[in-house]
Amino acid sequence: MIELDTLDRKILRALVEDATQNASALGRALGLSQPATWRRIKRLRDAGVIAGQRLDLDREALGFGVVVFLGIKLATKGRVSLEDFERAVSAIPEVQTVEHILGVYDYRLRIVARDIADFERVLRRRIMTLPGVGDVEANVLLSEERRPGPIG
Repeated sequence: MIELDTLDRKILRALVEDATQNASALGRALGLSQPATWRRIKRLRDAGVIAGQRLDLDREALGFGVVVFLGIKLATKGRVSLEDFERAVSAIPEVQTVEHILGVYDYRLRIVARDIADFERVLRRRIMTLPGVGDVEANVLLSEERRPGPIG
């Protein structure tokens, strides 16, 4: 864990907003030189604070209008290894995230589908045929607000 100063936090906030900014433009906005900004970004990457960059696709523009969070309780934990289930469910293209959780369900999946009928097809033909699947509970996303979370 590294100590973050005010400039480090400003850099992180700016990059969370737009990760395509180069060190020169970012430095100008923050009153730093390009080399100083680049060194700070490199330090943050080397320390693992910046873990990577991702492309954020607009799922609706791609034709995926429904997001469903699916809670899955495995029926036979002893017979099916968690790794086997995770590997099988991760191979389903509509599954965006696989979270192993503690609580009523063993896993929470984020699934995208074109519409409810498409989700039903994914559920019946892909999810319910996975080894060890027991109880499931679906929650349809109505709206979403994305926030970057705390930056120290």
